[in-house]
Amino acid sequence: MLYKKPPTQKSELHPRNKHRNRYDFKQLIESCDDLKPFVKLNKFNDESIDFANPEAVKMLNKALLKHFYNIENWKIPANYLCPPIPGRADYIHYIEDLLASTNNKKITKTVKCLDVGIGANCVYPIIGTKEYNWHFVGADIDKIAIENANQIIESNPFLKYKIELRLQPNPKNIFQGIIKENERFDVTICNPPFHASLQEAQAGTMRKINNLNPKKTNEVTLNFGGKNNELWCDGGEVKFVENMIFESKNFSDHCFWFTSLISKQSNLKSIYHALKKAEAIEVKTIEMAQGNKVSRIVAWTFLTKEKQRNWMNARW
Repeated sequence: MLYKKPPTQKSELHPRNKHRNRYDFKQLIESCDDLKPFVKLNKFNDESIDFANPEAVKMLNKALLKHFYNIENWKIPANYLCPPIPGRADYIHYIEDLLASTNNKKITKTVKCLDVGIGANCVYPIIGTKEYNWHFVGADIDKIAIENANQIIESNPFLKYKIELRLQPNPKNIFQGIIKENERFDVTICNPPFHASLQEAQAGTMRKINNLNPKKTNEVTLNFGGKNNELWCDGGEVKFVENMIFESKNFSDHCFWFTSLISKQSNLKSIYHALKKAEAIEVKTIEMAQGNKVSRIVAWTFLTKEKQRNWMNARW
């Protein structure tokens, strides 16, 4: 069988993404020696890891965060989501572009961002803080995730005072109970649960594992991890984002841009319908791609042009 060697650069990633070049495992091992046991020669005679091995993926993330973002101490509990760093970085860079295009000039004041579902990994705030000096509020319904994210913050001094964590007391709410009465955010970000049931999540995991590993298996091993609330919810991605849209209207004056990652293009029709029903003033769709995976960010605001100008004069 003939294999096509991967390209040396991931040109589909955002131009400012530090992960456009292929992983330099020698440099990564120099930054994080814990990665070394997992690096082997692949079928192209290049150094790589087994991406179907959860521990290998976790160590790769640890090395990437240390090498590119100066994170000295990073770990997550077993079975919690271990996200691919390049895709998370893309989201942050595209949101920076969204804010800059809205203001039509370079952002000069500190951006305040709400991360809905920060998870135990704390990756979005790490990248946003390091790349753009944003300040974050990270919200989650999982107490263990909040506790672990707090450990990451406490053990990496430059993250302190830039990231505040809040436990969502009601899992049915998204912004209610998190956004305070007089609080203002420039943007919210979210990586919603993709699947509508545990069975659907497990089937997706099996497809991912079998695509990564030529030895087919029937055993479900989450290569990127993920607790139930991270991977699935009733109604899946569409229902979660629809609920977010309807609730966001109640906080229309508390945030300039609400945004969410949308994994499936087929979900966009329902998302756009919900935005129209909620009477969003402006909606933008930002295309992203990581390898063969194509996704997009949907952003919406309830601010009129006059309110947008007032916001920018006050905040930017």
